Amino acid sequence: MVAIVGRPNVGKSTLFNRLSLDKKAIVVDQPGTTRDRNYAEATWNGKTFTIIDTGGFEPVAKMRILVQMREQTTLAIEEADAIIFLMDGPEGLTPSDIEVADLLRKVKKPVYYTVNKIDVPKHEALSSDFYRLGVDDLYLISAQHGGLGVGDLMDAVVEGFSDTVEPDDEEEERIRIAVIGRPNVGKSSLVNRILGYDRLIVNPEPGTTRDVIDTLFELNDKKYLFVDTAGIRRKSRISQKLEKYCVVEAMKTLQRCDIALLLIDVTEGITEQDAKIAGLAYERGAACIIVLNKWDLLPKDNATIGSWALQVKDTLKFLDFAPILSLSALTGQRVIKIFELIDLVYEEYTRRLATSKINAELEDITQRLAPSRYRNRPNKINYATQFSIKPPSFLLFVRDPKGIHFSYERYLKNQFRERFGLDHVPVRLIFRKKSGLS
Repeated sequence: MVAIVGRPNVGKSTLFNRLSLDKKAIVVDQPGTTRDRNYAEATWNGKTFTIIDTGGFEPVAKMRILVQMREQTTLAIEEADAIIFLMDGPEGLTPSDIEVADLLRKVKKPVYYTVNKIDVPKHEALSSDFYRLGVDDLYLISAQHGGLGVGDLMDAVVEGFSDTVEPDDEEEERIRIAVIGRPNVGKSSLVNRILGYDRLIVNPEPGTTRDVIDTLFELNDKKYLFVDTAGIRRKSRISQKLEKYCVVEAMKTLQRCDIALLLIDVTEGITEQDAKIAGLAYERGAACIIVLNKWDLLPKDNATIGSWALQVKDTLKFLDFAPILSLSALTGQRVIKIFELIDLVYEEYTRRLATSKINAELEDITQRLAPSRYRNRPNKINYATQFSIKPPSFLLFVRDPKGIHFSYERYLKNQFRERFGLDHVPVRLIFRKKSGLS
């Protein structure tokens, strides 16, 4: 692991993106954009390693959020095998740089002192002040403009690394879970509770999580990848450029995840924005688990969970298949049950069915209730096959797809769920005209 540390706005996320070849970290000309640790795989000279982007490190910060950012950076330093200490060339050596350098001297790990924003050769004169740190090697780079000097830096960083072992498809075996919801509903608290330590910053201020944060987790020999996302706000409330990035990244996260944990704050009820976020997951075709968080704060009786389940089903009709779990990320109440549901849902989400079984059941389904006649002719479904998983997707050949009413399509989906054990996942049906029929 290689951690990039330094003061706010020195270009850590820009270097992170360049090394990972992926615009995973948000880059805005605004100090403090990165708050949590952010991880990505990187390869240099045939050697693969994990790069860690960190929030800005302010040694004497008093504000709670800055103190937490400092704590996250300290954890990254402890995790890392090597550290890139990034400084800002045009700004010169600052007292905060000197304090960070003093801290890193106590760390018994390789530290690469690096001056960023040396965009053209004539800027090299800006680096002279940094030699006051008394280090043997000083790396001058431009992370943004063509990556000048980055090659020399990374050659040095990976020199002692072991050669990359060919992957064994382990990455594909992980169940990918996106934790989504409005700001401040407890997404980061839930991930921290699952992990058992403060992987993510938790702060009452809405919008604390900005980047999409990946965290690997293993339980009972099963591998999971949890992705905590920035809270998705209403468009009318996304006034800053930074928040727009956060929403886009959260939406993109759904594209690479199998299951969405949709967190709802029971102290606020199900809002219009909750429904819109749920709609994003549904349109993506993700399996969903609806998580009613902050359950410990709710006055309850024996009918409470039942009334909430009815409210969820009524408000989120399009997710009527999604299981519902009430829990408290703060106290840990029923959090472990998430994994029972994840395993159940993932098994259904990746289930493949034999074509012979599909058509045997389809014949019985259509005999019980045939499609409506279309243009005064029977509109028989001749054949069906499964063509994809994640979600289970079926191709049905019919005389005329235009004649399949949405109510009959709903009937078919319900029958497929019941007969094939797909009770908790979305099911997609695609109707095609059978060739040779007129």
